[in-house]
Amino acid sequence: MEFVVEEGKRVNEECSTLILPALSIGNVGQLAVDLLVSSTGADRVGYLDDPYLLPCVGNDAYGPLPCGEIALPLEVYESSSTATTLALQRSPVAKGMMIKFAENIADFAASSGKKHVIVLSSLDFQRLHHNLDMSRGPQVYYLSNAEANGRDDHCERLGFGRLNEYDSEGRCWKYLSSVFEENSKEELTFPSEDELVFPGKLQFRRNLVRQYIPTEY
Repeated sequence: MEFVVEEGKRVNEECSTLILPALSIGNVGQLAVDLLVSSTGADRVGYLDDPYLLPCVGNDAYGPLPCGEIALPLEVYESSSTATTLALQRSPVAKGMMIKFAENIADFAASSGKKHVIVLSSLDFQRLHHNLDMSRGPQVYYLSNAEANGRDDHCERLGFGRLNEYDSEGRCWKYLSSVFEENSKEELTFPSEDELVFPGKLQFRRNLVRQYIPTEY
């Protein structure tokens, strides 16, 4: 994955939180990042060129009138007012390439000095309705790598609920974690793509350096 900075633009090192979508049910993650870009007045600073993303091209998505400015599959925006970097992904990952794509995203986050990574996704109500507490207001759920059980005190203070369908000892989760642990000596078999599909969710990945768990795509 190559990060190409637009001519005349500079990367703001203060934008140390990376927010990106998972392509999931209803395109909720993409729409959320779209809203963040437009509402924070984020400025496009470049794009990420990755061989595992399917190619696509479009017109400017944010101007009041079509101006002919090309929109690419994976663009990078910065919002200095919120100190965030927003990665807007518009096309899916090629079949069978999710792990490679995740490795490339993790490399980009680490090499660009990101301190936190947030992945936005969506919930599959049909599969998770038995675990939802409809009396608790907004249905925002998370997973975090702050603790081994996926819990995060900061998210709890915000009123988010920890997603219960998480087993750190499960084969897929152990495999995905081992991919990014350089000193890991445990050899695990590669899961099938069906196993890698986890019910859509809002997944928080805090203090990410070499860890990334892809969500449903």
